[in-house]
Amino acid sequence: MSDRKIRVLVAKPGLDGHDRGAKVVARALRDAGFEVIYTGIRQTPEMIAEAALQEDVDVVGLSILSGAHLALCPRVVELLRQQGMDDVMVLVGGIIPDEDIEPLRQAGIDAVFGPGTSTQDIVAFIKQRTAVPA
Repeated sequence: MSDRKIRVLVAKPGLDGHDRGAKVVARALRDAGFEVIYTGIRQTPEMIAEAALQEDVDVVGLSILSGAHLALCPRVVELLRQQGMDDVMVLVGGIIPDEDIEPLRQAGIDAVFGPGTSTQDIVAFIKQRTAVPA
């Protein structure tokens, strides 16, 4: 592994305008040494995939509270894969019912983090999956 920092794009897909949680996670990731790009609220899957490509990220973190996760999150994965970004890890955080976690994983989401997840757990997951020393 080189000394290059892991690049993480944090995005809010859909019409949800609540971004406090996304900002908390983005700050925790930055504090852990990751390079973080926050795209802001009301992003389309196309905007998120394009930003991920332009920023050459290693991880895309999607924060979603609106209930549209089964439509929006798999679409982001699909668009990333269409652009050849097969090695980009995609994480989802927010209000995700338990019964929707497996369909998201089957759609290519690497992990789902629900309310109350420790930011340290998210950092540890990314470090473990990207082989970054803890």
